[in-house]
Amino acid sequence: MAIIEGRNRSNHRLTEAAAPVTVPAPRAHGEAVPAAGTGPARYAWAAARIAIGWVFLWAFLDKTFGWGFATPAAKAWINGGSPTTGFLKGTADHTFGGLFNALAGQPWVDWLFMTGLAGIGTALVLGIGMRLAATTGGLLLLMMWAAELPLATNPFMDEHIVYAIVLAGLALTGAGTPLGLGTQWAATPLVRRLPILK
Repeated sequence: MAIIEGRNRSNHRLTEAAAPVTVPAPRAHGEAVPAAGTGPARYAWAAARIAIGWVFLWAFLDKTFGWGFATPAAKAWINGGSPTTGFLKGTADHTFGGLFNALAGQPWVDWLFMTGLAGIGTALVLGIGMRLAATTGGLLLLMMWAAELPLATNPFMDEHIVYAIVLAGLALTGAGTPLGLGTQWAATPLVRRLPILK
């Protein structure tokens, strides 16, 4: 309710007038996603976007060059190592072990996995292609979650599911704009023509 500073002629008191109630119009297809909150909330979403993007990007870099954090140099992708073999071979005793174990070390799986890590990580860090990055990142995380079923420490929840939920939130709140290039990306002719790339 808004206070209108006006004098009532009969009693000289402030009067209250109800603010008009407005209902936001539904967004048209391709219209901009709402901003990721206001004030500090938008920067928290931006920090989450950059942090998760770095998780993907770092996995790509370490597996490619074998910087010794999770991948030793001898098993680096550039030295002939397979970035998917270690994880997928370790799923043999799990629910979907047969399926994932058969994919381990396949060159097309390695290329798809590494391209996904690099693309998703770069898009998230820069704040571009949030819809596509969130969708593909979520699918990749869900497949990694399924490969580990049954989970050792929880009946169904692990970090893969949490990251996938956060990715959905990032896409739905337009978190590519604060501390990112989302606005500039959305203004390009390619993205205007294909809004799925926002």
